[in-house]
Amino acid sequence: MRACSRGPSRLTTQADARGDRAGIMAGAQSVQALASSLGALPSEFVWPEHEQPRATTFRGAAPPQIPVVDMSSPDAGRRMAEAAAEWGIFQVVGHGVPAEAVAELQRVGREFFALPQEEKQRYAMDPAEGRTEGYGSTLRRRGLEGKKAWADFLFHNVAPPAAVNHAAWPENPRGYRQANEAYCGHMQRLTRELFERLSAELGLEGGAMAEAFGGDDVVLLQKINFYPPCPQPELALGLAPHTDLSTLTVLLPNEVQGLQVFKDGHWYNVEYVPGGLIIHVGDQIEIMSNGRYKAVLHRTTVSREKTRMSWPVFVEPPPEHVVGPHPQLVTDEFPAKYKAKKFKDYKYCKINKLPQ
Repeated sequence: MRACSRGPSRLTTQADARGDRAGIMAGAQSVQALASSLGALPSEFVWPEHEQPRATTFRGAAPPQIPVVDMSSPDAGRRMAEAAAEWGIFQVVGHGVPAEAVAELQRVGREFFALPQEEKQRYAMDPAEGRTEGYGSTLRRRGLEGKKAWADFLFHNVAPPAAVNHAAWPENPRGYRQANEAYCGHMQRLTRELFERLSAELGLEGGAMAEAFGGDDVVLLQKINFYPPCPQPELALGLAPHTDLSTLTVLLPNEVQGLQVFKDGHWYNVEYVPGGLIIHVGDQIEIMSNGRYKAVLHRTTVSREKTRMSWPVFVEPPPEHVVGPHPQLVTDEFPAKYKAKKFKDYKYCKINKLPQ
């Protein structure tokens, strides 16, 4: 009688699967490349249950929505200030950024991430070699609790000219530089207007906030976040919870849901508003306002079927510029809540998780 042939044991099969995933992980250079070859989420990307979207996203009826402010309305400044104080985030419409400039920025961003991996790697950042701008992936990073986020990215300074290194800017796709320079011009104008309105609502001169952050030397950093489809999005995060270390961030999303904000003990989805731009209050505005405006704690979730992309512009003081609570906002009743320090020192401490 012939012996029955037995298939591999369950343990052997699981070990082989883990080995296959480990091999795929070792060979991948980006989350985008990894996502195309996975059936299950590697453990490095599975967040603890108390951080997972399926367990922590607010599911109740009629969740509160972050304010949407029409910048052409007479009460726009007041509404932005109220949102900055209560939420630390708001969306703006009527902002004057042409739809054509937005569409072109998104086109070149999508086309860059559609390039072959070898072409994208030409612009890879390498801090050890002094390349601190360019293309990168969370695949090589571990974040909170040793877990990895599900994202690739491209970033580089776009203003002022002295801070720009065009070697980090892709030559392909066609029109990349022109699209980024045109959009940057609109962001500089919008940033000035946001600063003026938020400053005036603090009882300061309109130019006080811009001056507090370095005036014409303020640095704009353009980033593209790329979140490919994820096999188990309920277990993963595109970006871990954080506040931005910038003054403010102007974020242009695509239509795929992903941004969440934390308020009153809950994580809430930020609904997509066609034509809207999302304004995050960052750490430096919270410091300058002596806590009147709040930096928003936020994170990003991912989708099973769709690619999410976003184009944030981070508005930062120059590295040597000192930021602290504005003197007119410090009184006996409201003493300074924060230390004044050079932005480069603040950034170093935050990135390295050191006390401020």
